[in-house]
Amino acid sequence: MSDAGGRTERRARVIVASNRAAAGVYEDTTGPLIRDWFETRGWTVSVDVVPDGEPVGMALRTAVAEGVDTVVTTGGTGASPTDRTPEQTRSVLDFEIAGLGEEIRRRGAAHTPLALLSRGTAGVAGSTLVVNLPGSTGGVRDGLAVLGEVLDHLIDQIHGGDHARTD
Repeated sequence: MSDAGGRTERRARVIVASNRAAAGVYEDTTGPLIRDWFETRGWTVSVDVVPDGEPVGMALRTAVAEGVDTVVTTGGTGASPTDRTPEQTRSVLDFEIAGLGEEIRRRGAAHTPLALLSRGTAGVAGSTLVVNLPGSTGGVRDGLAVLGEVLDHLIDQIHGGDHARTD
């Protein structure tokens, strides 16, 4: 499948927001989970592990400038003092797609009420889709299930492709 610009390769960036993983205190497991999910779909994927806060924003801006099709962040969406991924994300978005974050929380809440504490968002920056996922493997699986249902259609729309009506 090619987009309106004729490209067929899809590129994703995974940004792991974690002070501890960035410092080497523990090995992140969510980044590889997301990377594998994209790779099984034929995407080219890179993973960045950065501390919470402004480094997330810098990594997002870099990915958008490079024209990556999709950025999925993991971590930094909760209510702790260092969780700032949604704020960093909103600072680069042109517009939000509220329904994605809402559905990710709804699906997660079917497994644990703690999913409702996620402040993750999603939206478009330039021609890049950005989606925040929680920092837990369960939250990532819930989020990828939602993303998998809409990703191809959404990327086609973002890149200016026409799309068939489903009604």
